[in-house]
Amino acid sequence: MVAIYQANLSAGDIKAKARALGVDLVGIADGQTMNDNPPDPKRPKRPSDITDHDADRVIVLGKRVSAGTTRIAAWNERHKYYNDELSVTSLEEAALELVLWLEDNGYPALIVPPTHVDPMRYMDDPSEHIGPILSLDHAAVEAGLGTLGLNEQLLTPEFGPRVVLTAVLSSVPVDSDSRMATGLCLGPECGRCLRACPGDVIGHWERDWKACDRFSSPHGFAHLTEFLGQVIDETDPAEQKKMLRSEDSFNLWQSILRGAGVMTGCRRCHDVCPVGADYDALLKDALDTIAEDTPDKGARLQTMVEREVSGDMPDAFRRQERWFGIRPSSDT
Repeated sequence: MVAIYQANLSAGDIKAKARALGVDLVGIADGQTMNDNPPDPKRPKRPSDITDHDADRVIVLGKRVSAGTTRIAAWNERHKYYNDELSVTSLEEAALELVLWLEDNGYPALIVPPTHVDPMRYMDDPSEHIGPILSLDHAAVEAGLGTLGLNEQLLTPEFGPRVVLTAVLSSVPVDSDSRMATGLCLGPECGRCLRACPGDVIGHWERDWKACDRFSSPHGFAHLTEFLGQVIDETDPAEQKKMLRSEDSFNLWQSILRGAGVMTGCRRCHDVCPVGADYDALLKDALDTIAEDTPDKGARLQTMVEREVSGDMPDAFRRQERWFGIRPSSDT
């Protein structure tokens, strides 16, 4: 780019603009650092895989979800899905305005949407887990916004995991932020995310993402293809019409209309996490009791605790130790 057309921006200028546009969290990661440290080397999902020209900086934006819907305990409450979709929409609009502002100042930029998956990864299997084209949770850690937790979700000091994320790529030459050294997650000693999970998909510093998709996107593509397949296979025309008029069909139609239940869904593990300044102030009284807890879940967590006390950390932790951070209760 020709420097004469470029304004002299600082990281502070960009963060102030982002907050003025309505985001709650903003941090800036170094693109090359993310290129050098992909979360999954087999499927790197690096900033450089998206653009050859404008990925020196990854500006990560976060928007909190509403406390009122978080206080609704049912994981499959559609009112929560809808409100979360509105938060995603608001965040995407702020990201677009930030892109246009950067370009007005001479720096081309582009958005990494929170719901954009890699189309080259789809292999004709609706049940396959396909994540975003760039891991926004890992980008947020690199941008100094927080650390990953027991179930691989981002935790932030302000809102715990109760945020939605997007990112803006640009080669604007500003300072990047540093990762937090100490992890925010309390680990299996807490284990509230595991205790609350309706699908029981959380392991020892890992998550069964494919199983989680059935809850986090309950009316998504997999559900849609299954439902349509059942309608096609039904040989009785009267039953077919009944299926088309069913609540299942109605929920899918609503989800296609607004994205509620597709790009949003279960966030029960986010709801009950005690990390974040918002939890004690706004959530604890409604969420402290976990109805999904079982003795089996408690026993598994205790086994995890004993394993860690003996110094035997799981491979899942070692693989992502960079983003989990140093355990708060550990000297290592």
